[in-house]
Amino acid sequence: MRADAKRNRAKLIETAALAFTEQGAAASLEDIARRAGVGIGTLYRHFPSREHLVESVYRRELELLATSARALMQEEEPAKAVEEWMNRFVSYMAAKRGMASSLKLLFTSNSALFADGTRLLHMAFGELLDNAVKADAVKADIEAADVLNALFGIYSIPEGPDWRNRAHRIVRLVMDGLRR
Repeated sequence: MRADAKRNRAKLIETAALAFTEQGAAASLEDIARRAGVGIGTLYRHFPSREHLVESVYRRELELLATSARALMQEEEPAKAVEEWMNRFVSYMAAKRGMASSLKLLFTSNSALFADGTRLLHMAFGELLDNAVKADAVKADIEAADVLNALFGIYSIPEGPDWRNRAHRIVRLVMDGLRR
């Protein structure tokens, strides 16, 4: 792929992630292309359908969240790293909510995508939590899978203008339960 094509693809994915987070399923592909500074034909050359774009956005969001765990371990003290990662998880969930209808279609045709994504998140958060346990910053009897299950509950918060505020309150609640 040429350098300009790679840039266009990356810009489309980044723009689509924002559009899905802001507008949900109502985000139009034409608007995404326009906001990315490309024509609709360019979008369709990279992503023949909405589901192809959604899959790429979903993969990107997963990878960003997973790789942020290692970066946070290097940049922040352990408890703060765990809390910051959980707050980033809220942004991941917001993007995922915006792609919900397309993700349901993908789930039936590509369940490996979700299994791989779940495994990636568990590994990343598990490493982050283990680091905090070793630093004696959080309780040692907490399982990463249990914390992630609690965080996935954020997805069930009813849609509304206070969705993010409620999600961040849940993160604070979970973090309070983790602290020693």
